Amino acid sequence: MEAFLATLWSWWLALWPHILAAAVLAITVGATCHAILTKRDTRSTIGWVGLIWLSPVFGAVAYAILGVNRIRSRASQLRAGQLRVNRALTPASPERLHAAIGQECSPLVSLAQLVEQVTQRPLIDGNSIEPLDGGDEAYPRMLAAIDGATRSIGLASYIFDNDPTGKIFAAALGRAVKRGVAVRVLIDGIGSSYSRPSIVGLLAEQGVRVERFLPTGVPIYFPYANLRNHRKILVVDGTTGFTGGLNIRDGCWLSHNPKHPVRDMHFQLQGPVVAQLLEVFVEDWAFASGEALLDGGPEPTASPSAWAPDLSPAGTQLARGVRYGPDDPDIGRIKLVLVGALAAAQRSVRIMTPYFLPDDAVCQALDVAAMRGVQVDIVLPEQNNLALVGWASTAMLWQVLGRGCAVWMSPPPFDHTKLMVVDGAWGLFGSGNWDDRSMRLNFEFNVETYDPDLCGRIDRHIQGVISRSRRKTLAEVDSRSLPVRLRDGVARLFSPYL
Repeated sequence: MEAFLATLWSWWLALWPHILAAAVLAITVGATCHAILTKRDTRSTIGWVGLIWLSPVFGAVAYAILGVNRIRSRASQLRAGQLRVNRALTPASPERLHAAIGQECSPLVSLAQLVEQVTQRPLIDGNSIEPLDGGDEAYPRMLAAIDGATRSIGLASYIFDNDPTGKIFAAALGRAVKRGVAVRVLIDGIGSSYSRPSIVGLLAEQGVRVERFLPTGVPIYFPYANLRNHRKILVVDGTTGFTGGLNIRDGCWLSHNPKHPVRDMHFQLQGPVVAQLLEVFVEDWAFASGEALLDGGPEPTASPSAWAPDLSPAGTQLARGVRYGPDDPDIGRIKLVLVGALAAAQRSVRIMTPYFLPDDAVCQALDVAAMRGVQVDIVLPEQNNLALVGWASTAMLWQVLGRGCAVWMSPPPFDHTKLMVVDGAWGLFGSGNWDDRSMRLNFEFNVETYDPDLCGRIDRHIQGVISRSRRKTLAEVDSRSLPVRLRDGVARLFSPYL
């Protein structure tokens, strides 16, 4: 036996370098194949493959930790098998489309076709959409709709603060529950913690059914800290909808004289497009709570009729919901919409966003539009509420300023509005920002519209903000001191997660 063990040991001493080399080779080849098959950017692929081969084991470990896109896979795993709602809706006829936005050869007709392919949802006629200037206009409308509800209220908000405004909403929702209305409130797990104590307890005391989207206070959910539900949706009786960038917090109600005032724009919608808002809310609620509000779920616990949308025409505007998030099979769909809209522009593009950190592809699309002679105006807040984001944004402005885009810095209070208008005839509004977090990590919801009257109003609103704003120049960006440039450059390194 001793001779046998001695023989095995001598074999192991002779073979272990070869076994180790084979294991390192297998790991290296495996990591290389994964990078080649999954990385879409050629430069990124070359960089990772080079590191994997030039630094055996270390390169593969670094790739496993930093190079694998776990966010998308986690999102897909989280939402796998969840309720999907795609109600059959009658699309706008070609005649209506052409009457509203031009003949078949019109760039906006091509844009409508692109967005339909990206979203797989129809462009719908018969809608009425009204812009609401901040919480001072939007909150009373939303509260009146809640107080008038007879069947159902679905409310999703990234932030729902336990402050004077939040308490007013909680009381209105509680009154609706007492009237027998089916009320469901969904708050993001991180957004629900912006105020202490959370509004969740107060809502529950009012009898409101409330859930948090991925409550990150539970340690097991820490890996999903990046997957936030940033959508702002209110649907009442399946008839009236509200969406945009407005959270529920006292800072947005300027007549309350808040300590940290925030300007924003929200929208009231009526007509068949409200069904698309409801689709998204029902899916998100089913994911967070396990309750299916419409037919199609495992065991609906509320009457489907209470949540059925009203598809009656309410106006003449063409609109379509654009939902996107990290669980999309074609992640980055909003970039396709934005690049398509920039390519369709003939005269003007006006953009308002609080956070501007687009990737190179979107910057190039903005530059190409400006170089074609399109007037591209980008309105950003002079004083950002997130200093790190403001620094990172400044570090990349040279990419658009150097090609003819105009950047305007709007005066306080901080403007959280998210708008885009092309040629005064196509508009996009909703919860999404022009940064990688919104485009890759957050669950967002926007609405596109092809109504010239509505888009003209939005365009004039942006022009009004520009008239009060200061133009930022390339010379100003280039003249920053070395410490400031270093600070901004370091901040930009974190831009994929800001």
